[in-house]
Amino acid sequence: MRFIALTLCAAAIATAAPQVTFHKDVLPLLQKNCQSCHRPGEAAPMSFLTYKDTRPWAKAIRTAVLSKKMPPWFADPHTGKFSNDRSLAQPDIDILAQWADTGAAEGNPKLAPAPMAFVDGWNIGKPDVVLEMPVDYEVPATGTIEYTYFQLPTGFTEDKWIQMAEARPGNRAVVHHLIAFLREPGSNWLPGIKPGEGYVPKKGGNNGNSGNWLVGYAPGARATMLEPGRAILIKAGSDVIFQMHYTTNGTAAKDRTRIGFSFAKQPPAERVTMLASTNNKFVIPAGDANYRVDSTFTIQEDAILTSLVPHMHLRGKDFRFRAVYPSGETQELLNVPNYDFNWQLAYDPATPILLPKGTRIECTAHFDNSANNRFNPDPKSEVRYGDQSWEEMMFGFFTVAHDAKMDPKDLMKAKKKTTGDD
Repeated sequence: MRFIALTLCAAAIATAAPQVTFHKDVLPLLQKNCQSCHRPGEAAPMSFLTYKDTRPWAKAIRTAVLSKKMPPWFADPHTGKFSNDRSLAQPDIDILAQWADTGAAEGNPKLAPAPMAFVDGWNIGKPDVVLEMPVDYEVPATGTIEYTYFQLPTGFTEDKWIQMAEARPGNRAVVHHLIAFLREPGSNWLPGIKPGEGYVPKKGGNNGNSGNWLVGYAPGARATMLEPGRAILIKAGSDVIFQMHYTTNGTAAKDRTRIGFSFAKQPPAERVTMLASTNNKFVIPAGDANYRVDSTFTIQEDAILTSLVPHMHLRGKDFRFRAVYPSGETQELLNVPNYDFNWQLAYDPATPILLPKGTRIECTAHFDNSANNRFNPDPKSEVRYGDQSWEEMMFGFFTVAHDAKMDPKDLMKAKKKTTGDD
């Protein structure tokens, strides 16, 4: 009787918990959360488009989602809510783990969702305009390469509003990161640069902050895709300037990076601008496991906060953003308690956050320059601000939306008070 009871109990459990299969249960989760990177030509080292491609990685997927290493998302859930939250809900984690634990069955292909429609080579769909470096850049097998800049004239004869933009490195093996800036006509930034040639500014020269940010590429970074009614302005006659950070890997290589734009369908009500609360005057002592660096930026006109992007290098430990309003009230915007240099993520507030004129964006970061930091290149040396990964940075980048007719410079500089009849 006992054997019969146990058999019936097992049968009941099997009936209550249908087998998890790839096509019915797993593939929809991969489409929603993973395939933007896990497909041919993208940053991830393996593809999750098909059962055949995914099956060998079942146990690795289980480990990654249970540890919450994947999908990468580092925001403290108790501080702020974000529209682009990549973290998996617990029921989804359970499905992926159960699939691996029960043999990673394929199931019925007829139950699979329709394949995702990807445009080969682009996440923004087919761009309206593509600009590409005119010649290959030769990356040596060894050595340190200073940040190198490339000029790509847009050839635009009229102002253009950009809804979407995406930077595509030609060779991910040697492109550590890149930033595409806009240089407007008449700018005196990088005066020696010429189309078709890599340009390295003199040591201590401008590192790119005289250009307006358009889009970047780094592990985990995404294309610029703005909601309708918001766009980035490229003025007629502007250049796109690539700031390229190349790293050598023991094998000589070539790179030819490109960028794609999609135009806004109509003139927007709001223009999007990237700003930064930053500090470059720090010195991190050798061996210090918790060195604090603060920064502040006061916004000079009303704007709406649209995104937050913390940036440090290999010693980065944690990063916080907060807004201090003219009323004196303080709002915690973002807390990244475990910063990971390998993933340069943006965090988009789920609801609009108005930043009235006079609001301070304050950032606090900590750095671990001790031997306990396994990523630390040299815990015996003090560390200062610098471009290379073994140096450090402290940038609290943030994007804002503001009246399309407003000059972004008005956000950064307080207007002079007038007197008399002016």
